[in-house]
Amino acid sequence: MQLDPVAIIHSPYKQKFAIPRQPGLVSEAVGQIEFMPEYSDPNILRDIEQFSHLWLLFEFHQTAGQGWSPLVRPPRLGGNRKMGVFATRSTFRPNAIGMSVVELIDWQYQHNKLLLNVKGIDLLDGTPILDIKPYIPYSDAVPDAKGGFAATEPPQNTDINFSQTAQQQLDYYQQHYPQLEALIRNVLAQDPRPAYKKNNTDTQEYGMTLYDCNIRWQVIAGHCLVLSIEKAAN
Repeated sequence: MQLDPVAIIHSPYKQKFAIPRQPGLVSEAVGQIEFMPEYSDPNILRDIEQFSHLWLLFEFHQTAGQGWSPLVRPPRLGGNRKMGVFATRSTFRPNAIGMSVVELIDWQYQHNKLLLNVKGIDLLDGTPILDIKPYIPYSDAVPDAKGGFAATEPPQNTDINFSQTAQQQLDYYQQHYPQLEALIRNVLAQDPRPAYKKNNTDTQEYGMTLYDCNIRWQVIAGHCLVLSIEKAAN
């Protein structure tokens, strides 16, 4: 069986680190799905606007070549407990296929390109999209479903501050990316550090790339401080 991508997504997430572990956690994360030329027919999206949310089926393209494992360590459990791969949403699957629910913004057809705009994404820039399906609330949402080890949303860190240098840099970059501050705050609120670092008291600096900005930050005594926002190296 061979699957050919119907599109790729352009995302503010340029690296795997710092991507929210589930969709919908960062509403400011906006992506643009660009359809392949052979699927760039506006008829393919006719009437899609009657749905508020969509399922995206995609390939974990950066980890697909690393193979799979029957047992994986979910980050939610601190990376210390092994579980069966089919009891998790790990990327290391026999078939490297992921799925996410995203919110539909709009779509357009410009210069022979078909573009679909969505938000609340958790996909890496350049991710191949294999299929798109409408989200159907009455059947896709199960109110009394059990969520296992991920039954509740992870606690968020709301104490996020910017150094004077970072604030000045943010003011500049927000001319190009108006939602950059909200995006940084909500990504860092998820605490993207490895799970075993959560209760660590060290002051290690971390970096993440959003759009073309390299953001440096650290956690000191539970307080997150953005140190700098600079142009990312090509």
